[in-house]
Amino acid sequence: MALTFMQAGTALIVLVAFRFIWVGSKQTKKSLPLPPGPKGLPLIGNFQDLPPPGVQEWVHWTHHKDLYGPISSVTVMGQTIVILNDPEAAIELLEKRSAIYSARPRLVFAFEMCGWLNFLSSLPPGQRFRSYRKYLHSLLGASQLLDRFGQLQEQEVAHCLLRILQTPQDLIKHIRTEAGAIILKIAYGYTIEPHRPDPLVSLADEALDQFSQAAVPGKWLVDIVPALRHLPEWFPGAGFKRTAKQWNHTLEQVVEAPHKFVEHQISKGAAPDSFLGDYLKNEKLASEQELDVKFTTASLYTGGADTTVATLSSFSLAMMLHPEVQKKAQEEIDRVVGTDRLPTFSDRPNLPYIDAMVKESLRWHPIGPMGLPHASTQADEYNGYLIPEGAILLQNIWLFTHDPETYRDPMRFKPARFIQTDDHAAELDPTRYVFGFGRRICPGRVLADQSIYLTIAQMLAVFDISKPDGVEVAPEFLDGIISHPKPFQANIRARDAQREKLIRDLEMKFPWEQSDAHDIEGLIRKL
Repeated sequence: MALTFMQAGTALIVLVAFRFIWVGSKQTKKSLPLPPGPKGLPLIGNFQDLPPPGVQEWVHWTHHKDLYGPISSVTVMGQTIVILNDPEAAIELLEKRSAIYSARPRLVFAFEMCGWLNFLSSLPPGQRFRSYRKYLHSLLGASQLLDRFGQLQEQEVAHCLLRILQTPQDLIKHIRTEAGAIILKIAYGYTIEPHRPDPLVSLADEALDQFSQAAVPGKWLVDIVPALRHLPEWFPGAGFKRTAKQWNHTLEQVVEAPHKFVEHQISKGAAPDSFLGDYLKNEKLASEQELDVKFTTASLYTGGADTTVATLSSFSLAMMLHPEVQKKAQEEIDRVVGTDRLPTFSDRPNLPYIDAMVKESLRWHPIGPMGLPHASTQADEYNGYLIPEGAILLQNIWLFTHDPETYRDPMRFKPARFIQTDDHAAELDPTRYVFGFGRRICPGRVLADQSIYLTIAQMLAVFDISKPDGVEVAPEFLDGIISHPKPFQANIRARDAQREKLIRDLEMKFPWEQSDAHDIEGLIRKL
C-alpha cells in the first residue's frame, strides 16, 4: 500500500532524527570541540546557515572568518562541514596531511544520481584514482608538453582571433570554442565545427554548468539525508530526482558519444592520434582498464573544457575595467615582439608583464573560488579542534587570493604585483592555491597555463578591448563550483590595419579543417 503524505513525512522526520542522534553520538565521544561556528537548531542543526540559493558561496563563508576565525564549522543533520578561511590551514591539512584529507565527500546528488562518481575529480583515493592519475601523467606530465601540444594551441588561438575579428560580440563563445577545440583534439582526435556551434563543445558546456550546481556542498538535501533518493518522483519536494535524471543523461552523452566516435574511426582505419585512440588502437585492455581509460579521457575532456574559459573571461572583463593595464601590456608586446608578427611561446621569458597578467587573471577571480570539497577519512585534531571522520572540508581559495596581508589592494586587477622591483617584493604566485591542494591538485595545470598565456598575449597584440559607449560594467560573478563573470558585452576592435592583416593571414597559416560534427551529432541522437 502506498504511503500517505503524512506517513511519508513522519517517516522522513524519524529518519532525520535517527541520523542526527546516531552520528552525533559518535562525535560527542570525542573530547575536543569542533571548530567554532553558529549555534544550530535541534535536529536540522545549521541548515539555515548554509549559503542561500543564488548567493556566492565564497562570500558567504568569508563572513565566517570575521565571526569565528580562520577555521570554522557548521553541522547539518549530523554532517560536519569545516570551512578553511586560512591558507596555512589548507596547506597543513590538505597537503601535509593529504593521506587522510584526499577523499571526496559522498555527494549523493552529483556523484551517484547525476553520474559524476567515475570522474577523476570525484573518485575516492584508491587504485582507480592512482590509475587515472598515471594515465594523465603520461600525457600531461611530460617535460615535452609544449613540444607535444604547442602547435595545436597556436592553431586554435589563431582560429579564435579570426572568429573574434568576424563577430566580436561573441567573444566568450569564441573563447569557449578555442578551449573545447584544444581538449577535444587531444582527448579524442576530434575536429570541431569551425563556423557554427559544435555539438560536443555545447554538450560539455551544458554538463559542466550542471556539475557546477550539482556539486555545491549543502545545496541538495539528499546529500545530507541520502535516503531521500528513494522517494518517488511524484512526492512533494522530490523534483531533484527529475533534475538528476536529466543531468545524468547529459553526462552519459558526454562520456559515450566521443568514445563511440573514436571506436568508429578506428574501425574505418581513419582515427587520428589522440589520448583515447592511442590506447584503443595499441593496447589490449581488460574490461576494467577500458573503463578506466574511458573515464580518464572524459575527465580530461570535462576538466579542460571550462576552466580556461573562466579565467580568460575574467581577463577580458578586467581589460575593460583597467585600460591602463591593457595599454602597459601592449607596450611591452610592441617593444619585445614588434608589430609584424604575433607573440609565441618562445617570447614568454621576455614578456614579464604578460606573464604577470596570467597570474593576475588566475588570482583576481579564481577558477573555482571554493575549490572542490575534500573529506576526512579519520578523525583528526588541528589547533585544538576536532576534525571528525567524514567531515567535509571547504577551502576558500577566493579569500586566500584576496587576503590584503598577502596581496596589496586585492580587489584591483594589478599584474605589476608579481614583478620584483627595488620598491617592493613580488607578491605570492597564486598558482600556489588556485589549482588545488595535495593529491587533488589539477593534473592539467601546465597545459591550462600555456593556453591562457598564448591567448592573452595574442589577443592583446592585435585587439583593443573596451567598454561599449554609455555602458557601465561591473566585476560581477556567478555562483557555483566553477565561477564565471556574469554575461557582459565588450567592444573589441583590431588595433590598426597592420594588426588586422596579421589576423587575416592566420587563415593561410592555419587553414580550417573539416569538422567531425556530423558524425558526432548522429551518435549523440542515439543515446
